[in-house]
Amino acid sequence: MRSAAEARRLFWLVAVVILIGDLISKQVVERALLHSPPVPVLGEWIQLRLVYNQGAAFGLDLGPFSRWIFLLIALIAIVLLRRLSRSSGPGDTLRHVACGLVTGGAAGNLVDRIRGAQGVVDFIDVGIGAHRWPTFNLADMGVSCGAVVLALSLWLEDARRSRAEAAPSA
Repeated sequence: MRSAAEARRLFWLVAVVILIGDLISKQVVERALLHSPPVPVLGEWIQLRLVYNQGAAFGLDLGPFSRWIFLLIALIAIVLLRRLSRSSGPGDTLRHVACGLVTGGAAGNLVDRIRGAQGVVDFIDVGIGAHRWPTFNLADMGVSCGAVVLALSLWLEDARRSRAEAAPSA
């Protein structure tokens, strides 16, 4: 069983690893691909392509104030995720990792929004021919994977709670 201090360290460790990995990868990609065509990694299936995204995931754009709206949403999300992690039991490793993944990813894209109006640096391009997934980055991967793990954690908690409530009546 983890202590509360270990759970806090796990949350921060995951968040910081995602944030640092994201920031380093974006700097490397910007330097390498600023004036370059896409670089094939696995044929045309996976390419490195520098894109600046002023909106959010999947091209979501809220007009001229998108940068500030998404910046505020990221700040709120980071605060809420930290609270969720703190309110979770020390033994709920899955929840702490999930919150750390999403927090680190949100922080990585938040840094890009603070850095300038150019937008979030995206560079992982996946698809076949004209059928491409929206270009993304490591922060997006942290947010997406963390959201799935968080949903799994919440589902497992509900299942445990349901079993505990059903046990006395059985």
